[in-house]
Amino acid sequence: MSVLPPDLPRLRTLVTYLRGELGRAERALNIAEEREALAAQRRRPAPEPPAWLIERGIGAGRHPVRVHAGDCWDAGKRCTAMSMDEARRALVEGVRACPHCRPDAALGME
Repeated sequence: MSVLPPDLPRLRTLVTYLRGELGRAERALNIAEEREALAAQRRRPAPEPPAWLIERGIGAGRHPVRVHAGDCWDAGKRCTAMSMDEARRALVEGVRACPHCRPDAALGME
């Protein structure tokens, strides 16, 4: 059994106080939920690397210069993802295979 003041002015004061406390608690709850959502986003695993990459040259044409496996340590910023069929086609058309990750061997095209 709770003890509340019996008179109207003190009850109104108590309600006003409790509304203020509720507002502060709701704001704190919103901040905590936003913080938790951001933490959950950071915990998501990184996407899988692409299986195959094509490295483009420097210059106006930016022609393909090397084919890499997706996890190759030598793949640089000028690489873009491609499918297995595109990797095979590029190797058949004369694009060099990376000497480090050997995508030609992985694709059975040595």
